[in-house]
Amino acid sequence: MACSTSETRFISMGAALVCLAIGLGAWAAHGLEQTIAAQYEGQTKVVAGQTIPAVTKYVGDFKTAADYQLGQGLGLILIGILCRSNPSRVLRGAGICVLIGTVLFSGSLYVLVLTGVTKWGAVTPIGGLLLMVGWALVAYGACPCRERVAETAGPS
Repeated sequence: MACSTSETRFISMGAALVCLAIGLGAWAAHGLEQTIAAQYEGQTKVVAGQTIPAVTKYVGDFKTAADYQLGQGLGLILIGILCRSNPSRVLRGAGICVLIGTVLFSGSLYVLVLTGVTKWGAVTPIGGLLLMVGWALVAYGACPCRERVAETAGPS
């Protein structure tokens, strides 16, 4: 299955992720702390050897999620564009991995911060791993050497 219909979906979903990340990042900068302050009142966390208020750590985690979502949304747009010039299953798989990885990585951080349920932190690395797989697939799928290897291998 080539990227013919996926290319526009990846571009649209990437743009939606970017739009949402901008809004969530703005909220993290201007309103999130007030929203979660009571939830984390009196709690501290150790970050890089420093003890800081938990609300400060979690606002930072939320901003990290928004930053990753923004970057991956732009990347998904790029994957859609690559699919237009080089339709392949590899690039389609890359787009799927980046999309699901973003939802798991950023989504788990958003849920963790807003609910205080730290078990969601176990989902974050799974999302990160999918993002890495997705970008490795982009590197492979966009490489012109891949076509040369297929040509020289010939039918088995």
